[in-house]
Amino acid sequence: MSQATTFENSVGHPLRIFLVEDSLDVRELMIENLAMIPGVVVTGVSESEGDALNQLNASPCDVLIVDIQLKKGNGINLLRQISEKTKISNTLKIICSNNATEVFRRVGRQYGVNHFFDKTSEFPQLFELVKNLSCARLECNGPG
Repeated sequence: MSQATTFENSVGHPLRIFLVEDSLDVRELMIENLAMIPGVVVTGVSESEGDALNQLNASPCDVLIVDIQLKKGNGINLLRQISEKTKISNTLKIICSNNATEVFRRVGRQYGVNHFFDKTSEFPQLFELVKNLSCARLECNGPG
């Protein structure tokens, strides 16, 4: 898997996640679930494109989870801006959105999105991916 090479040089360090989600309920649910995964730290949250970009420029993360529709701006434009910044470009990018159309998936890939999850039905897969990434970083032995 390509993520393994991305995280090789950070073995033993927490997996830093930044979450861009405008729904308070969804954001709290995601943070709660991410906090239950060993070796994962949510280092920042934002509900708007501009604020997310400012925070990411100040403090990069390992994994960026982005919703498409935001209170101000949108996740696709955020991803486009990030793809132009080398400081953030190596971040593993994930879209988690209700807008799970093929068009958004294709545009996401264009801007370096590694995974796309449908918010209405694929939360378990998202958290399983993060768990696997964290486990690889912590060098877990056996199935997690």
